[in-house]
Amino acid sequence: MPTLPNLRFDFNAYPYLTPDLPGVDGVIRHQPQDFQVDEVPAYSPLGSGEHLFVRIEKVGLTTRAVVEFLRDRLQINEAQIGVAGLKDKHALTRQWFSIPARYEARLEGLAGLEGVRVLERALHPHKLKVGHLRGNRFRILIRSGDGAGLSRSRAEAILRVLERQGVPNYYGPQRFGIGGLNPLKGYELVKQGKVHAPSWLKKFLVSSLQSLLFNDWLALRLQMGLFGQVIEGDVAKKHDTGGEFVVQDAEAENPRALRFEISATGPLYGKKYREAQGPARALEDQVLQKYELERRHFASRRGDRRLIRFPLTEWGVEEAAEGLWVSFFLPKGAYATAVLREVMKRNPEEGELEAEMEE
Repeated sequence: MPTLPNLRFDFNAYPYLTPDLPGVDGVIRHQPQDFQVDEVPAYSPLGSGEHLFVRIEKVGLTTRAVVEFLRDRLQINEAQIGVAGLKDKHALTRQWFSIPARYEARLEGLAGLEGVRVLERALHPHKLKVGHLRGNRFRILIRSGDGAGLSRSRAEAILRVLERQGVPNYYGPQRFGIGGLNPLKGYELVKQGKVHAPSWLKKFLVSSLQSLLFNDWLALRLQMGLFGQVIEGDVAKKHDTGGEFVVQDAEAENPRALRFEISATGPLYGKKYREAQGPARALEDQVLQKYELERRHFASRRGDRRLIRFPLTEWGVEEAAEGLWVSFFLPKGAYATAVLREVMKRNPEEGELEAEMEE
């Protein structure tokens, strides 16, 4: 196998949408309370039913740790526990879980798990499932790394551009493992197929490679000035309905892209994803050729399309003695680190040993 050093994820290597606007630098996650996440559900519980929706605040714990406590200490079958998404360990997060309503009395046992408290509870007819969320609200403290004050005006100038043009939808560091080495392991798996690992781990490693290739595709589009527009053969997506279509006439469609009604999508290669055509496909091929890969190498995965950008809404910046509090809402699947790297002009997670997915 050829030496492919670029398969190591490096968040600092990707181009910015706002390279001409200086960042605020700084550091995040000095303590868990500096990184606050509020899950926004796709729907509210109806108030009746066989399942109990429980909104839990946790500090310094993964979502998985709470699930394991419910299973092992409170004796609730894991298959009956529902969550909409995974949340960071190094954060203060508020998210919904569901359990069978008949186990409500057992929730008193959560007092035995440090860093957790129950905020709300309500009945619903169905179990909460992965993906049943609209997005997440973030409130994040950027502290000065050198003791100097951080520039609120710099942060606001960058966020205004992101609000207008969208945020580059890069996969963040959480996707690539400690040291960013999971894509290389995924590469060995798809090229050689002889990695001895459980099936779930193989899936995760190949997914990490898919994510790196998508990031490379996004970086290429940014470098070519094709971030906020579509080209012939693109598989574009409508932001309001989620409908996809292949662009036949880019000149006719680009006014819609300029209004943020549609955006190009990039490939997560697999056996059933919708393939681009013409010039757009050539760009996707260019990314594959860079690593001596072909579409057939991803036959074990279903595949998908991912938007090149996502909207930034409900944002604000507050000055504090400790630094700058930056807040915003992101749709599900988007990474807060994609926003923060533009504001800070570096990998915001640099130096972090461990983080869970933010989606």
